[in-house]
Amino acid sequence: MSFIYPDAVMYAVTEHYLEAAEYFDNKHIVGIFLQGSQNYHLETALSDVDTKLVVTPTLDEIAYNKAPHSTTHVRANNEHIDFKDVRLMLDTFKKQNLNFLEILFTPYRIINPMYETIWDELVEHREEIAHYNIYFSVKAMKGMACEKYYAMEHNYPSKEEILKQYGYDSKQLHHLLRIKDFLTRYIAGESYEKCMVPKDIEYLKEVKLGKYELLEARAIADKTMKEIEEICEDFTKDSMWNTSNKEVEELLNWAKAEMIKISLKNDLSEEEKHG
Repeated sequence: MSFIYPDAVMYAVTEHYLEAAEYFDNKHIVGIFLQGSQNYHLETALSDVDTKLVVTPTLDEIAYNKAPHSTTHVRANNEHIDFKDVRLMLDTFKKQNLNFLEILFTPYRIINPMYETIWDELVEHREEIAHYNIYFSVKAMKGMACEKYYAMEHNYPSKEEILKQYGYDSKQLHHLLRIKDFLTRYIAGESYEKCMVPKDIEYLKEVKLGKYELLEARAIADKTMKEIEEICEDFTKDSMWNTSNKEVEELLNWAKAEMIKISLKNDLSEEEKHG
């Protein structure tokens, strides 16, 4: 794949939106948002485009108590679109997972005008949302780091060729280093938006592309994971951080309710038209 320039990223996001619209009625699509390396300025020539699609439940889905959408759609080119019900997405923000909160910060997005005012309110308060519970954030970062550390040498079927060639997955090592950079700056008080872009972008790209041989990569991963665990353990000793922002909780609940109201009003209007 050739290098993806910013305008090409938006083009790809648009393609994702059009494909997702084959599965969901437009009035139920809140928006589609880029996720992944381009948001951190860590894309390489091998990077593809992945997105998250936020949708509202239909009247029938609520009436018949159907499970909220939470699946990954794999495109023909192997790019991913995560389909996520707005109820789950906004509740996930409370868990402070980096992979979800980033959609509040990405410039690569398409918002349905019906829901734009409400989504804009969330974006306006994105730093507060990303600091809803700092204790949860730090715990979530440690959890992500553990996943990346484990995945670096785990023989997943999709990584079989990479492990045969290099002995480890360098992408996971670069994630581990990125999380440590994020965590250190986050607890030092830097804004979430700034923390999303690592300090040493070029170095992390080199790591991602296989800068280190297996033994050296393993030593770096061991050292980084130990440092992350120590940082997290030291920080979470103070119970004062384990408090949730009630105003953010109210905002998320309001946004969720308002978007669902719009969705249901549209469904009822359609039903009335068709008798």
